Amino acid sequence: MAVTVSSLDLEMFERLPKHSRQCVFWEVEPATPAPIEGFRSEFDKEAWISGLLLEWGTCGQLATESTTGHVVGAAFYAPPGRVPRSHHFPTSPVSADAVLLTAIRTEPGFEDSALGLLDSVITDLIRRGVRAIEAFGIVRSADESALSDSGFTAGQAGTVQGRQTPVRRPPSVTSIPSDIAEWTEETIAEVAREILDAPVLPDDPIVLRNDPVLPGVGEYCAECIIDADFLKDNGFDVVASDPKFPRLRLELDEGLSWKAEVESALEKLVMKAAVDLSMRQGAEVGAGVTGFRCRG
Repeated sequence: MAVTVSSLDLEMFERLPKHSRQCVFWEVEPATPAPIEGFRSEFDKEAWISGLLLEWGTCGQLATESTTGHVVGAAFYAPPGRVPRSHHFPTSPVSADAVLLTAIRTEPGFEDSALGLLDSVITDLIRRGVRAIEAFGIVRSADESALSDSGFTAGQAGTVQGRQTPVRRPPSVTSIPSDIAEWTEETIAEVAREILDAPVLPDDPIVLRNDPVLPGVGEYCAECIIDADFLKDNGFDVVASDPKFPRLRLELDEGLSWKAEVESALEKLVMKAAVDLSMRQGAEVGAGVTGFRCRG
């Protein structure tokens, strides 16, 4: 499946995957007087993106499956001052000369697109003259890793605070006749009990976690924090250590130096071409004057 990466604009907002479109873990101040339940607010996410696009420029990259046009991954980044949650990590603050990469998230089956998203973020920020990228990585616990290894994605679990909360399953469809007319009183009672006892979950629940040893972070969305190992494998270095949330940094100086060298070389070529053209034009004018003869 071919995947292309492009910059996020406001017209693409509605095409974002539901979690990326609704989760505002990074974008909303945790101490707000009216806390947002489950970090879910599509209105606030759209307002955050709109404000950044207007005042700062591109703040996201999208991975799109070419044949279907579906957005299968997204990366978000912004100046740390525009990311309220960034001030509440044990490894805060983000360096003043860096842009904060908040999240890289892909849909199941498109995990390989994460690298393309990161490359596009780097390319965009080098072009804009940014010195470095920083990110808060997450060192996943054993239960988080187990969930990941078993194909854990949004929508498979309820709210988690410190440990995984099991989700009740409806009765097996094989034990219930497909024709309601064939349901017995016992079947109806069983279905009613399941409906009344089952927790009410949104279509795409945002999984929350709470680590008691991290009072500065508190409840967090594990899906919106990038794996520390992924960052390390792609050139980021740890600049602030923490057993759970290290802060990592990727220097872009080398990229900026390469860009400057290319621009300098192009400028020299243009100047040389201009000088050569001027000399040729001067030579042609001189030849015309020399070849002129007065007739008496």
